[in-house]
Amino acid sequence: MFEIKSKTKILDLSMPVVMGIVNVTPDSFSDGGQFDNFDAACAQVDKLVAEGAMILDIGGESTRPGATEVTLEQELTRVIPVIEYAAKKYASAADKIWISIDTSKPEVMQAAVNAGANMINDIRALQLEGALAMAATLQVPVCLMHMKGEPKDMQDSPEYQDIILEVSDFFDARVHACLDAGIEREHILLDPGFGFGKTLEHNYQLLAQLPALHAFHLPILIGLSRKRMIGELLQREVNERLAGSLAGALIAAQQGARILRVHDVAETHDVLSVMSATMASH
Repeated sequence: MFEIKSKTKILDLSMPVVMGIVNVTPDSFSDGGQFDNFDAACAQVDKLVAEGAMILDIGGESTRPGATEVTLEQELTRVIPVIEYAAKKYASAADKIWISIDTSKPEVMQAAVNAGANMINDIRALQLEGALAMAATLQVPVCLMHMKGEPKDMQDSPEYQDIILEVSDFFDARVHACLDAGIEREHILLDPGFGFGKTLEHNYQLLAQLPALHAFHLPILIGLSRKRMIGELLQREVNERLAGSLAGALIAAQQGARILRVHDVAETHDVLSVMSATMASH
């Protein structure tokens, strides 16, 4: 049974939980511009909690293919007020609702945890200068994601000889780097990075072979909601990818994923409830 701890908080991952996406950005691929002001972002936080999100993943920099980086000041201005709002609003539900900061910058990690964030979700797997040391100092869980290249160029003809082997080798190196830096093994989660430097075929190979990553004995976080791997396969625009996203979420959960990072929280929560009831009746 998996669980993660952050200071005095414990999140039970014996069954998969839903992480709701709060993009405080003007240019995210699915919902860019919808929640890039404080009031809209706070309303989205409340909506996701009401729909069943156990984790709120708050981010201020788009990581869609071709995205450009934002400054430290821009990112802090976007995310910190929203984290403070969520931390204060759900203080009475402190043991249930977790707040995740979606960032690669050590300064944002520090400010976010100080503002009430409980975990770090880093698409660059703590590879930016100072990120490893900062995460070790903050002593909160961190999710390491696999990405080939950078957001601006990651989809420029990515190639692999054996995608599962290469992703596993990457995780092996990053987990050891974390342990060497003083991060506890119990604080590490893994995300294979669907859509980050991977072709359509690569993405479905990863999904099919997800159980191979259980060799690390660490919780796996999956984010494939509304992504291009759904759109290309089904020939659907971003706002038409709910059914495909739910199918992917269910498959990932059945393959052992413990956290599902999604836009459509209520619908994903329903899918997991049906799965859980079925498993309990076995």
